[in-house]
Formats: sequence, structure tokens, C-alpha cells
Amino acid sequence: MAYIGTPPSNAFTSLLKQDFSTSATTGYTLDHAVNNANDIALFINFVRQEPTAGYAASGTTLTLTSATASSDDMYCVYLGQALQTVNPANASVGLSQLTATGTKDATTFLRGDNTFASAGGDNTPAFLVKLSADVNNQAGDSTVKVPYNTEIYDTDNAYDNSSNYRFTVPSGKGGKYYIFIHQHLRDQDANDDNSRLSARIYKNGSFFSEHQLAAPNGTNIFAGNLSNYVSFGINMDLAAGNYIEFFCKVYSNNFRFMEEGSYAGGFKLI
Repeated sequence: MAYIGTPPSNAFTSLLKQDFSTSATTGYTLDHAVNNANDIALFINFVRQEPTAGYAASGTTLTLTSATASSDDMYCVYLGQALQTVNPANASVGLSQLTATGTKDATTFLRGDNTFASAGGDNTPAFLVKLSADVNNQAGDSTVKVPYNTEIYDTDNAYDNSSNYRFTVPSGKGGKYYIFIHQHLRDQDANDDNSRLSARIYKNGSFFSEHQLAAPNGTNIFAGNLSNYVSFGINMDLAAGNYIEFFCKVYSNNFRFMEEGSYAGGFKLI
């Protein structure tokens, strides 16, 4: 289809600019040839100079009426020449020119699907739980669930702290998780023949992994203050509806779960 007048541009246009390294002289060389002084706009110390009165230009020769000093700032803009490109000029595109959806600010970044997202994302669901008090008289040589009944935080209300003492992955929140336990255990009867402690993580009611703390042969794992800590963490693939529980075991005598210094938790990995 024909157009009347100037055809619409299919490229971005920006005027060419040249910076000069000044010295005590009146003569300079232009990067692009011009017909006369009116083909450029010359600025010295950010003040525009009058063509022909302040300078003359022909070809690539620029001649000033008065010499510059080395401390002067001088540049020119070529009025008769422009740089065309299919790319926008530098610093010409801002947030308002982008069609991407989402919040556009200093805390977000542009994704490949043309949406803005928070940098880093959130490690949620996440939970951290502890005991509200010591829990006495746990059977030795038995695997006993730790009844963590106090939530420090539970971002998705996914931990049951009143009956089952378990974390259940919410709908749509499956993925890789980091799950951990740090439990303080104490000998219930002050005996001296406890050989090992074990902290265990169960998935969907079945053993998944554990960490054991063992004493040298013939010694008590609770020696000295009659208490000790056992802890570990592990990465797990969890689907929506999967649940996690925490257990401990003392190999020999009865024991107690100590409230002090005990906690368990987990969070989804980004």
C-alpha cells in the first residue's frame, strides 16, 4: 500500500554524538564529514555554540573561533546524520514499555515466559516445631514418635501439632524438600548401659532415614550429664499428600524427650 508523505519508520533512530578530548587548540577532527556548521550542534561546557559565529565545519574539519582549554567538556551532535537500528536506542526502554505481567519493581525480575517474579522465590511450605515440655518415660529399645506440639512457624498450616504430629505436603506443593531433626535426649533412670541414640525420619508411615550416635564399647552414651543430642537433615522428594514424622530410639533403657534445644522442621527447595 502506498503512503502520502514520509513512509512510517520500521527502525529506531537516534542522532549520532561525538565526544572530544580537549586541549588548548581551535582545530578538531570530526568522525563524520559534514557540509557546514549547521550540520552539527556543538556544546562546550554544556552550552550550545552558535554555528558560523562560534565555529566552522567542513568535511571532517572543525574550527573553533576561540581555543578550548584541556579542562573543557566538548561534544557535538550530528544533525544531518542518524543511526538506524532494529534495536531500541540505549536507555530508551523502561518498565512502562514492557508488556510482561506481574509486579514490575526493584524486587522482581523478568522471566522467560514474559512474567515478573520475585527474585529467589519463597522456600515454602516451611515449618519449624518444638516440644512445649519434657516428655518422660519413653520405652528403651523402642522407636518412639517425638510429639512436637508447638509450632514456631507453619507457613501453610500443614503440620498437625495436636494428634498425629506430622507434616503433610499441601495440594500443589509437591517437590524437593529439606527435612531435619535436632533432638535432646536424657536417660530416664540414670543407668549407665545406654550404647546408642538414633533420630529417624519417616515418610508415609515407613522408615526413610536415620542418624545414629554411638558410644565407644563399654561406655554410656549419656555419660557425664546423662543427656545428649542427635540430629541430621536430608533432601527428600515429596508429592502432595505425603507426610513426614519424627522418631527417636535409645538402645537400652528408658529415656525422656527434653524440651530444651529440641526442634524439627523442613522447607521446600526452590
